[in-house]
Amino acid sequence: MQLNKKVKLSVAEKLALAATALMSGATGAADTEDVATESKDNEWSFVGSVLAYNETDRVQAVELLFSADKQYGDAGNLSLKVVLDALTGASASGAIPQPTVQTFTRPSGNGQYTIAAYDTPLDDTFRDGRGQFNVSWTDAIDQDSRYTVGSNLSKEFDYLSLSFNGEYARDFNKRNTTLSAGISFAFDTVTPKGGMPIPLATMVVDQGQFATRDDFLTAFNATRSATEENIDTTELLLGWTQVVNRQMIMQFNYSYSDVNGYLTDPFKVLSVIDNNAQTQSIVYENRPDSKKQHAFFALGKYHLDESVTSLSYRYVTNDWELDSHTIDFKWHFYGDNNTFWEPHIRFYQQTAAEFYNTYLQDGQPLPEFASADYRLGDMDAITLGIKYGFELSGGNRAEIRAEYYNQTPKANGPELVAATKGLDLYPELDAVFLQFTYFF
Repeated sequence: MQLNKKVKLSVAEKLALAATALMSGATGAADTEDVATESKDNEWSFVGSVLAYNETDRVQAVELLFSADKQYGDAGNLSLKVVLDALTGASASGAIPQPTVQTFTRPSGNGQYTIAAYDTPLDDTFRDGRGQFNVSWTDAIDQDSRYTVGSNLSKEFDYLSLSFNGEYARDFNKRNTTLSAGISFAFDTVTPKGGMPIPLATMVVDQGQFATRDDFLTAFNATRSATEENIDTTELLLGWTQVVNRQMIMQFNYSYSDVNGYLTDPFKVLSVIDNNAQTQSIVYENRPDSKKQHAFFALGKYHLDESVTSLSYRYVTNDWELDSHTIDFKWHFYGDNNTFWEPHIRFYQQTAAEFYNTYLQDGQPLPEFASADYRLGDMDAITLGIKYGFELSGGNRAEIRAEYYNQTPKANGPELVAATKGLDLYPELDAVFLQFTYFF
């Protein structure tokens, strides 16, 4: 962004900007000592970034992001963002390892794949691309209040999402206190290739029992119920930001979401095993068709002599009985020549959803709902990272961020089948990502 003038802000003002950046999802708004207070009317500012993500032996992704902001008058601001993702690799299907080779039918019904003995079953059909476009408008109502309205369109190969949102914020106490309220509506359509599996239906695998390809497809199609399903989401958000003193600012948020529709993952399955831990069949998962969730968030930023610390806590609970706790800490160190370093550590812990099962037991009645998706199970996770920001020739800024992520799934109680002890039911997941961001 080209600037007409720069001024030194007070600590309280800088901390307020930092909180505003965090709430809006912006990056770098509080990364430099000097920030813009005047910009040329109708002038655009841009941010571009590229992110590379890699899970060990699993998913790889590349994400390109481009955003543009344009100021209108004293308070109006138009924001545009485009995101492009490309994902490849393999994702855990939910089935458990076996001491022998396993064969699975691909979700589309077109072909099969095999998993080696003792290996975690991974669905190697995972290929996807996503395009996302966001637009939002912010403007003042009067000198103490403002509003934001926006919309988001996201399209994947088998998923379409359209959402709308609005927020109202008002300042009090000489602008040291800000209260906000927002609402959003999302309308999603799921259209997986091969259709929607019938809940807990048995996967059809061609092991020579079908005389023709048409016979197999007839059996496969009998496990499908539809080709398209919908998901509707309503979310409410309440926020409070408070400048405590010249060194500290606090932020508190509460959100409630109500999700209804097809919440099952059509690509996830469960193993049905006997008392010897041998798989007798593979069935498709089934999740409830609604979820109500509450989230509580608290953030504190504190300005030290040459740095700013940031500590946040988030608690999430829903009626699937999945509870999570997140502690996130960042320490922003100012350097020479408009540079900075920002170490980052994040701890995450969650309990399993009430219908999570690592496997099902042969001979037992099937439950109404069941999923072996590790993302719904007990787990601990830690993220370690660092970000470096610097100024380029011409005055534009750039940032480089690198992070390492480790996820440790856990059993949510004693194993029901003792013979599974020799199988790796809860493999750890490691991932790294590198991001470069350029502000101009």
